[in-house]
Amino acid sequence: MTEKATATTRMDTGTTRPALDRTFSVAPMMDWTTRDYRVFARTLTRRALLYTEMVTTGAILHGSPRERFLGYDEVEHPIALQLGGSDPGELAECAAIAEAWGYDEVNLNVGCPSDRVQNNLIGACLMGHPDKVADAVRAMRAAVSVPVTVKCRIGIDDQDEDTDLERFIAHVADAGCETFIVHARKAWLQGLSPKENRDIPPLNYPRVHRLKASRPELHIGINGGLKTLEACRYQLHHVDSVMVGREAYQNPWLLAGVDQAFYGEPGPAASRHAAARMMRPYIARRLEEGAKLNHITRHLLGLFQGQPGGRRFRRHLSENGHLDGACLRVFDDALSLVPERAPIATT
Repeated sequence: MTEKATATTRMDTGTTRPALDRTFSVAPMMDWTTRDYRVFARTLTRRALLYTEMVTTGAILHGSPRERFLGYDEVEHPIALQLGGSDPGELAECAAIAEAWGYDEVNLNVGCPSDRVQNNLIGACLMGHPDKVADAVRAMRAAVSVPVTVKCRIGIDDQDEDTDLERFIAHVADAGCETFIVHARKAWLQGLSPKENRDIPPLNYPRVHRLKASRPELHIGINGGLKTLEACRYQLHHVDSVMVGREAYQNPWLLAGVDQAFYGEPGPAASRHAAARMMRPYIARRLEEGAKLNHITRHLLGLFQGQPGGRRFRRHLSENGHLDGACLRVFDDALSLVPERAPIATT
């Protein structure tokens, strides 16, 4: 494949493209980790590895325009594309397309528990088919030079969290996968909704720790229930990397401490207001392209969580951002409702 993405919007944060480092990453989340959120995340952290929403092979191979599914802004690097699928040939073709578009990593989703993806043999149900996952990984690795990684659970339904997880990892590692990001919960494909699968199955961090101890040659990352940078630092005593999901979206200021905590570098924004102001040129350009204001600003609603004026900020954007003709003035007016304060260190 020679087709490449042409980034349509750019935001100058004074950065150069960093090398791929998985120490801290933001999890792929449907409807949340869109390109607008990922650009916003870059006002808070230069170094965290960002993941797209899961994109199915069918969307890439048959959807149009392809920019809708694969487009991103250059500032988003390092960025990984998460693929949903199970057919080795289709996954290999999509991985090659992703590499041509400039993605830094291709990740296979073996963790999503929704009924819709199960019916297409996508997501967590693949944990019951380690040979299929191994075949897919083998085909993808043959098609690209960028890393091919797998995000999975510790098991599904009545699987044994020890024997069956070890069997799954062994099969897929033998196919050449060297990096696994493990959500430290089982997925119950029968009886629990996708939302319930994010909370009800108990977290089992020690199981992921034992996996790393038994397979020290593999890169083992951990995901699930991590809410503070302190909790992430603790996990790094046992595994190679941490991945944070909902907390990084609902309380995005958490990301402002990532670069200092894990890479020894200052983050891009000294304050929440500074991060918001960094987004203004990007928002203006997206509006010129025809995007609706609320489609962009919905990702910023948690920026002032717990701060004086934060509720008024959210309410103003929620009540006005969706209106026809909503422009940058709506964003500026919302920002003016929050008193500007000296930055507070994130822990």
